[in-house]
Amino acid sequence: MAYVDGFLIPVPKANVDAYIEMARACGDIWKDHGAIEYWECVADDVKGGQWTSFPQAVDLKEDEVVVFSWIIYADRAARDACNEKVMNDPRMAAYHGKEPLFDGKRMIFGGFAPGVAIGAAAG
Repeated sequence: MAYVDGFLIPVPKANVDAYIEMARACGDIWKDHGAIEYWECVADDVKGGQWTSFPQAVDLKEDEVVVFSWIIYADRAARDACNEKVMNDPRMAAYHGKEPLFDGKRMIFGGFAPGVAIGAAAG
């Protein structure tokens, strides 16, 4: 069954265009190494909550927007192999040593085994 990496990222509004440009390039790299789908979605209807919310989860600042992202793989083994290849891909060097486009300390991420999968990538 498919496997999913999920991310919540607080991106400064001033960096959204640069972030999307970087994400397009990174999406190509992940797809080249086996990812089935690569999504980066910028919040446009996300409100703060009383107890919890996307903005609260990343300690969103007034000048930031939440990016909700996920990558789908064939299975956990394919994900692990893809990520290892991505980290060793020379194209990734373009992003090392540059000023980060977001605060990585507030990024939330993890790998998920689907409980329910309906759709093209469900396998």
